[in-house]
Amino acid sequence: MHAVIRTVVDKDVPAITAIYAKAVTEGTASFEIVPPNKTEMKRRVRALTDGGFPYFVAEHDGSVVGFGYAGPYRERLAYRNTVEDAIYLAPDVQGQGIGGALLGKLIAEAEARGFRQMIAVIGDSEHVASVRLHKAAGFELVGTLKNVGYKHERWLDTVIMQRALGPGPRAKPSL
Repeated sequence: MHAVIRTVVDKDVPAITAIYAKAVTEGTASFEIVPPNKTEMKRRVRALTDGGFPYFVAEHDGSVVGFGYAGPYRERLAYRNTVEDAIYLAPDVQGQGIGGALLGKLIAEAEARGFRQMIAVIGDSEHVASVRLHKAAGFELVGTLKNVGYKHERWLDTVIMQRALGPGPRAKPSL
């Protein structure tokens, strides 16, 4: 399936909210329990874009079918050159290459913006498709946190993967 990957705009927020709500209520990719409403999702989108972080949507036949962003890995200043990615797709388009297209665009844009490391924090070690997606994009498995989340009546792991961006650790950090 071909999708256009483009920068997020305000009119995308309802579709993003719906895609994420399904992931929260039915899945384990997110450890949130209650999905955010449109107002909160708009605040989150704006916080990332206003903060200089890349945020994209995947559009197919005029509808938003997925989204991805890179945001701060941690808030402390020493982490300023490291981002954490997130990719969410509507269930009916999963496994069709859209996640890879979103992730590729995020990696390229994060490099262009001067970030030097990207971390994937994958909810639930049973998300083998997400692990495979990140591995195909050059991420390496750096660890698994066992039984750190509890959702849908079971304990969940978190898989941590990492990829250098641009010159990676050879680069001087941004100020």
